[in-house]
Amino acid sequence: MTSAGFSADWSAWGPTDLAARRRAQQREIDDVPADPGTVVEEAESGWVGAVVGVEAAGGVQVVSLEDRRGRARAFPLGHGFLVDGEPVRLVAPTPRTSAPAAPRRTASGSVAVDGAAARVARASRIWVEGTHDAELVEKVWGEDLRLEGVVVEPLHGADDLVGALREFAPGPGRRVGVLLDHLVSGSKETRIAAEAMALSGARDNVLVLGHPYVDVWQAVKPQLLGLDRWPDIPRDVDIKIGTLRALGWPHASQRDVAHGWKRILGTVGSYTDLEPALLGRVEELIDFVTAEPQG
Repeated sequence: MTSAGFSADWSAWGPTDLAARRRAQQREIDDVPADPGTVVEEAESGWVGAVVGVEAAGGVQVVSLEDRRGRARAFPLGHGFLVDGEPVRLVAPTPRTSAPAAPRRTASGSVAVDGAAARVARASRIWVEGTHDAELVEKVWGEDLRLEGVVVEPLHGADDLVGALREFAPGPGRRVGVLLDHLVSGSKETRIAAEAMALSGARDNVLVLGHPYVDVWQAVKPQLLGLDRWPDIPRDVDIKIGTLRALGWPHASQRDVAHGWKRILGTVGSYTDLEPALLGRVEELIDFVTAEPQG
């Protein structure tokens, strides 16, 4: 029986529809990860605390909330929580993701290309004065050079650079980058470099650069050996023998020289251990011999 002007369909309020309404309301509630430190209120008990952990217990995940007195209680994750007074569904914490690893770098400071095979050697070359120069370049730039397919060859002295270039016959796609010691005004090396660059075919195909040190040993930072500076060696004394003698190291034979250099080279781990005057020149030569031919 109904009152005049009013009718009700009681079937619209059955349990099925009430459950659906609750589900619809729950779907509108935001999910909040139970990240450590998140302050949460458990609505039924009124317990307020910061999340200190989530773990499995009795086949369900429970969250531990620690109040301001250091007391903790555990509650099942899900609905029934408030954050800032608003109802939320507390869910598993956000997975911790580590910061992306910094890219590996080669000894020269370049970004490494892991897994790449060495390139077939180019026709272009980098020439250095001696074996020690070549070993130092290999230690710092070797990984980069193999990736680029660049071969470094020792001249065993700069005196016959002009003859070596004539024999090599540089040209487009067949360049030569030359690194000389002691390339300073008035030096023998400066004269040799000028003759080399004047050769027919050298333009755009040959680049001669150098550092100011009498020997490549001095391009290694002396602080690596506990020195403030490399010792000054008279011009009439072999630079290597004189350096070893000044350092108090064995110096009587070529074997001693080789061992002394290995000791110096062993202190070098990366480009940061070398003087800028060498670094820039080697990088420039690599760029020169790896440039693609124009046209």
